[in-house]
Amino acid sequence: MPLEIERKFLVTGDPPVDGAETRLIEQGYLPTGEGGTEVRIRRNDDQCRLTVKHGSGLVRTEVDLTMSPADFDALWPLTEGARVTKVRHKVLDGGVEIEVDVFQGGLRGLCVAEVEFADRDQAGRYTPPAWFGREVTGLPEFGNRSLARNGRPGGDR
Repeated sequence: MPLEIERKFLVTGDPPVDGAETRLIEQGYLPTGEGGTEVRIRRNDDQCRLTVKHGSGLVRTEVDLTMSPADFDALWPLTEGARVTKVRHKVLDGGVEIEVDVFQGGLRGLCVAEVEFADRDQAGRYTPPAWFGREVTGLPEFGNRSLARNGRPGGDR
């Protein structure tokens, strides 16, 4: 089963997004039980994806599938009340790709950086750049599903 090994940080400085690959992302979460499984649909540019993630923390199981725009449009109404819109910038820092998500709408002002790794050792050795703030890896309130359903956690930027 494919694994996602990822660390997540709040962004408190100015990320170097000039010239970065940038895209608008709309994503919504389908209703599931409150266990550790989430089902997300996402549209960015002309691509639509369905992703299932299970687990929490640094390492999670992830299956990502291509879906047709028609299937996306059919499922989108089911995500009412559990959606986020964000602008994603892909930034390179010392050969490491960082995804910087700048949230829109009710989450405006929240900026999060995510870094994926090949293994746990690489994740443990990673030194974040100065523009990263507090690490929020594994904190459920900073998961996109929670942000989509519950809004921004109090007081954090």
